[in-house]
Amino acid sequence: MKTMMDALVKAEPGKGLVLKKMPVPKPGLGEVLIKVHKTAICGTDVHIYNWDAWSQENIKPPVITGHEYVGEIAALGMGVTQYHIGQIVSGEGHIVCGHCRNCRAGNGQWCENTKGVGVNRDGAFAEYLVIPAYNVIPIPAGIDEEVVAFFDAFGNATHTALMFDVIGEDVLIAGAGPIGMMAAAICRKNGARSVVVTDLNDYRLDLARKMGATRTVNLTRESLDDIYGDLRMVEGFDVGLEMSGSGAALNSMIEHMRNGGKIALLGLQQPGVQINWNHVIMKGLTLQGIYGRKMFETWYKMITMVEGGLDLTPMITHRFSYKDYEKGFEAMNSGMAGKVVLDWTHSEEE
Repeated sequence: MKTMMDALVKAEPGKGLVLKKMPVPKPGLGEVLIKVHKTAICGTDVHIYNWDAWSQENIKPPVITGHEYVGEIAALGMGVTQYHIGQIVSGEGHIVCGHCRNCRAGNGQWCENTKGVGVNRDGAFAEYLVIPAYNVIPIPAGIDEEVVAFFDAFGNATHTALMFDVIGEDVLIAGAGPIGMMAAAICRKNGARSVVVTDLNDYRLDLARKMGATRTVNLTRESLDDIYGDLRMVEGFDVGLEMSGSGAALNSMIEHMRNGGKIALLGLQQPGVQINWNHVIMKGLTLQGIYGRKMFETWYKMITMVEGGLDLTPMITHRFSYKDYEKGFEAMNSGMAGKVVLDWTHSEEE
């Protein structure tokens, strides 16, 4: 095995990443070394690439970025016996402490000591990655590796979309980013009567329809009030999924929920956002914050849905070699992309 590898590094504060040689990490006690095959660019990666306010507060260069990936096990650290060399895997990107109250209660997604792969520790935009064996997700044979590459984001969509019962319900999704698109597919797969997706971007709304949205609304031209008749709705939406991080979208969602409706909140809101709390109270709404994936129940549901026929391939709009990563980030920043997949299987030293 070679000792140096290609990696995309946030080398210093400022916009962009650098493709450079880094030492191949070695798995320690209870760890696994993964040879990366494919990665996908996440919204978090775009924040880091652009070096926005969130990144400036949370990222400490130098760090290898990236946390959506699929690969094969290349080496096992001491004490790891449940996996084998060559096994196809992905991984849960939140490295939790294992000893806080939430971890011990089986709620690791709320661990206050979480370290994020590609955020607080070196990530997957590299030829090799080390993670704890506890975080490894074995992938059954037959699942498209390009789809597995963005299972991390699919997990966010799954956790959010399945937080509340959607069988026979009218679902409103605010935000047609990749996670919102996947949430539309998940809701339809799980029996929703109608799934309405709102956004300001026609390209992404078109993709949302391909993923199963029964109706899309471009809020620059239409109002949610105008579609009630078409959907045979009287009181409002039963379930809301807030994916946009827009205060205006959240307030609109609250306004259009039926009494007793339930809202799952994934999109990060800007500081100072105000909502109509009287609507929340008088309507008896339930608001639930979502962070990451349930460890590890969400992963089981994701794999089962894909094995059961849920097709996520329309999400993939761009494919590049990792050496053309700048084209990938350009596509993501344009807003004219679903998921962008980078191929790591061909390097100069293979």
